[in-house]
Order: sequence, then C-alpha cells, then structure tokens
Amino acid sequence: MTRPSAPRTAPRAPIFNVPGVILVSVGVLAAVQVLRLLLTPEADWSLVREFAFVPARIWLVLDPHALAAQLAMPPHDDAALQRAELAEFFVAHGGLKPWTLLTYALLHGGFAHLGMNALWLVAFGAPVARRFGPWRFLALLAVASAAGAIAQTVAVPFGVVPIIGASAAVSGAVGAAIRFVFQPGENLGPIRAPDAEPGAPLPRSPAPPLPLVATFGNRQVVTFLVVWFVVNFLFGILAEPLHVTDQAIAWEAHIGGFLAGLLLFQLFDRRLASDG
Repeated sequence: MTRPSAPRTAPRAPIFNVPGVILVSVGVLAAVQVLRLLLTPEADWSLVREFAFVPARIWLVLDPHALAAQLAMPPHDDAALQRAELAEFFVAHGGLKPWTLLTYALLHGGFAHLGMNALWLVAFGAPVARRFGPWRFLALLAVASAAGAIAQTVAVPFGVVPIIGASAAVSGAVGAAIRFVFQPGENLGPIRAPDAEPGAPLPRSPAPPLPLVATFGNRQVVTFLVVWFVVNFLFGILAEPLHVTDQAIAWEAHIGGFLAGLLLFQLFDRRLASDG
C-alpha cells in the first residue's frame, strides 16, 4: 500500500502587503522624528538649519544683491522682526546647502504630520513602488522633493521660513499613481507572486499608462483629484490650529511634487524601460 503524499501547504501571504521600500521609507522618517526628541532644543534647531529647505537660500546664487536688499530691510513690527531673526539664523549664517532640496523631506513638524504623510505614502506609494521597483521609486521621491522645493522658491522667492516634510515627495507618488491606477483591469497587488523564485520572470505586464491628455479626461481621475485637493486644502487650513504641525502648510511644494510625478512618469516607468 502506498502512503498518501502530504498535502501541499499554501504559501504564506505576508502580514503587511506593502512593498519593502515603503516600509523602509516610513521607518526612516519615524526614526528621524524619534531622534529629534532626544536632542536639546538648540541641537534640534541646528539640525533643522542643516537639513530643512529655505527658499531664500536659492537666491544666494540667483540674485545675491536682491537677497541682501531684502535681508537689510529694517523690521517695523513683530512679524518683520521674527522674519529678520529667521533670515539671520537660516540664511546669513546658513549658506546655500543644496542638499536640503532633498533632506527637508526627512523632517516633520510632529508625529501627526508624519503620520498623515505615512498614510498617503502607503496608500498611493505602494502601487507606484510595485510598478517602478524600489530604486526607480526612490528616484521619483527625490525628484518630486526637489520639484516641490523649486516650486516653493518660485512662489515665495525670499521666504526664510524653513520648509520640512515629505508632502511634496508623497504628492509625486500621487501624481504618478493617477497615470495608471484607474486603468481598466489594472492589478494593483504585487506584480510577482510572494513565493516566486528570485529572478523569475514577471507573470504579467503592468497596464500601459494613461496618456497625459487622456488623464484629465478620465472621470475617475478628475473626481479623485477634486477630492484630493479638497482634503489637502482642509488639511492645510486645519493643520496648524489642530497642532498637526507648528507652521503653515507649503501648498506650492505639494503642487510642484505632484506635477513632477504626473509629468515625468515615463522616466521612471519600469514597464516602458523594459520595452525599450
């Protein structure tokens, strides 16, 4: 008599069906926020000066004379006095610090601010990370962060208030996501099976992205964008009063990051790269 073979066990599904690059990104942001709690107020301000983005610093290169004229204006009220103090701390003795085009995304105004960005990143970054792969996804976040900083500089040329938060990077992921998540039949789950051997070919190809013009003609996309902008608008109004963050929301940076993800999608799309 032959012994019946043992039944095959189904492969275990991961507890959190979130790409590793997303989990690592959120973990790094959380670790930075915890680190700041361990610093003295003076050390934390020094950290912010080194890694936050300040729009006025760009003018050290673009037009240093115009910047000097702005910084030399004598304060005439409390708001102007505070601006002068920020300019002295972040610009006069801060230098250009070009790395802050990226590093400002690592800092947040509190755990509530961090939590909001983490939720958006998990929700909309996950399908983008699966499609792009970890390195292309990180490159997208970096480009979106820089685009957000540049947009903020254009909107507030001589701004001396430090800009912090991953919102521009997250907005870039949102902008990239709407190029394909509403495609009919698009599977937003893992492209490769959890039990697949490393290096195994992809079992399916992602759907092609929506053409840019067609994106804004898609009713689902337009509805989502209206909801997204309304939610962001309300968050921008209520964030400071509700102590989600201790400074105003940099709307222009959000828009810059979003446009980067939307318009530069094809530079990062692994599907198109593999077809070429």
